[in-house]
Amino acid sequence: MTNSRADSDMQRRGALNGVSTRMLNIFRRSDASVVLAVVILFALFSLSNPSFLTPFNLFNISRTAALFVFIALGQAIVIVAGGMNLSLGAIGGLTVVVAGWCMDTMGWSPWISVSLALLTGVLCGMFNGSIIVKSGLNSFVVTLASLFIFTGLIQGISQGFPYSNIPREFTVLGRGDFMGMPYLLLLALIVLAIMGYVFKFRVVGRCLLATGGNLEAARLSGIRTDHMIFLSHTLSGLFAATAGLLWVSRMGSAQPSTGSDWLIISFAVAIIGGTALNGGAFSATGILASALLLTLIRNGLIMLNVNVYFEQTFLGIIVLLAVSIESIRLALSNRALRPSPPAS
Repeated sequence: MTNSRADSDMQRRGALNGVSTRMLNIFRRSDASVVLAVVILFALFSLSNPSFLTPFNLFNISRTAALFVFIALGQAIVIVAGGMNLSLGAIGGLTVVVAGWCMDTMGWSPWISVSLALLTGVLCGMFNGSIIVKSGLNSFVVTLASLFIFTGLIQGISQGFPYSNIPREFTVLGRGDFMGMPYLLLLALIVLAIMGYVFKFRVVGRCLLATGGNLEAARLSGIRTDHMIFLSHTLSGLFAATAGLLWVSRMGSAQPSTGSDWLIISFAVAIIGGTALNGGAFSATGILASALLLTLIRNGLIMLNVNVYFEQTFLGIIVLLAVSIESIRLALSNRALRPSPPAS
């Protein structure tokens, strides 16, 4: 009888240890804290306001989060390689102006306009990347300078006026849905899945991570780090252009002011989503969850009738909370990985 009780206690203890180990492994993930924050916020807003769970509101939340995903990817792809892109919003704004000018002023078809707008974003990214690689200057300095260059082009081309004559067929992607799921969210999920696969299983993804993790070690191991840096900025321009075009598709007009607030959004979503600020880490799940987090904050505060002038304050508090949880997660993870002292 005593042995059976002891065996039962040992089994229960083993099961509890197994559950705690699995929970600790989950918490060690870089995206665990932001996913937890999204779940908590979603529950709080759902309980505090019944209209939060309406199909119309969820549709708008998912569309905005999808746009934030593309904005964040434009920043994350550069951060992964050990740099940053301060001109991300200006590239998106220039793309918007080019698309609006082509469709509204010139009367060209959306296909031609979209192609030229995407090419503009790619060329802007290549411009940043080539200067950084050829001159050896820090990405902060180069993209800060190009921020003013691209902003000047935006103002010079548009003269500050929006382009409102956007073909209706172009707005289908930004406003339509597939079985209730917005096209924007579906596209964001596909792109995130591709990026997650590339960084985990493809050589180019691993080379980008290695370049950001340790530039000198990556160079000594044979990785063409200059090519990786150039590629990251080129892709950043492509993602910024895509975000700009999707923004036009959703709004139905091309506003020259588009992208003016993308810098804080891009860094907040990317960093909170698990993209290490010093490079070498990427999480597709974290970026999606972080985009949802920022969208929930904005949407929930509006539905709770919180003064919009305090929105940035609440946003900063939530960001600080998420970063604090991430710090605790890292501390616990390092503590668990630390070797135990030998028994005396």
